[in-house]
Amino acid sequence: MPRKRKKGLSERQKKILEVLSSFQDQNGYPPSIREICSEANISSTSVVNYYLEQLEEMGYIERDRRISRGVRLLKPLDDASQSISTQMRKAAEAVSEMLQIPVLGRITAGELTPVPSSDFSYYDSESKIEIPQSQLPGREQGKDLFALEVEGDSMIDAMVNDGDIVIMKPTNDARNGEMVAIWISEENETTLKYFFRENGQVRLQPANPTMEPIYIKDPSKLEVRGKVVMVIRQVSGLPA
Repeated sequence: MPRKRKKGLSERQKKILEVLSSFQDQNGYPPSIREICSEANISSTSVVNYYLEQLEEMGYIERDRRISRGVRLLKPLDDASQSISTQMRKAAEAVSEMLQIPVLGRITAGELTPVPSSDFSYYDSESKIEIPQSQLPGREQGKDLFALEVEGDSMIDAMVNDGDIVIMKPTNDARNGEMVAIWISEENETTLKYFFRENGQVRLQPANPTMEPIYIKDPSKLEVRGKVVMVIRQVSGLPA
């Protein structure tokens, strides 16, 4: 005989529903599997998937497995919370505005150290991050954007730390004061710095008082690859 599922919710199931509800209310979009792991103090993504499948069977959630934030809360944990229709509408709107941005590789934010040119494409073609369209600056619509993982601490005073993700807009030009990814041909290095044109040369300024600016006397030795439009901070303690 098939085993009957116990009526009611387990403590772990209740915790996951609480995470889904509170995360949606605070951020305006559903959590990813890894964020559920972190918030619910569960070490394994497979365990979270197991409980999500149970909750889906019980009618508490709906899932779109094609995207990482495709969990929709259908039933509130208690009758005093929001109506089901309101929760469904908010979740649907949040999922529909999610952007998938390719992560092309790593970029150095530190002292100049030659690296292989292939390091810019360290990640495979499937590496992507998802962000809500509403989090982008008003003029950026998400078209052609790409992401890079920061390596180094030369931009820490600009709130860009080692391990953070920078969202880049492709461009071959930059204005004074913009934070850019710039390739230096003589060093075979792509670095993240503030850009300044001064007296016929270029100053690449770190945002770290312990580091000196880089002066490039011949601007033809430089190539701007993109400018930063958004920074995604690294969350410590997230399960692998």
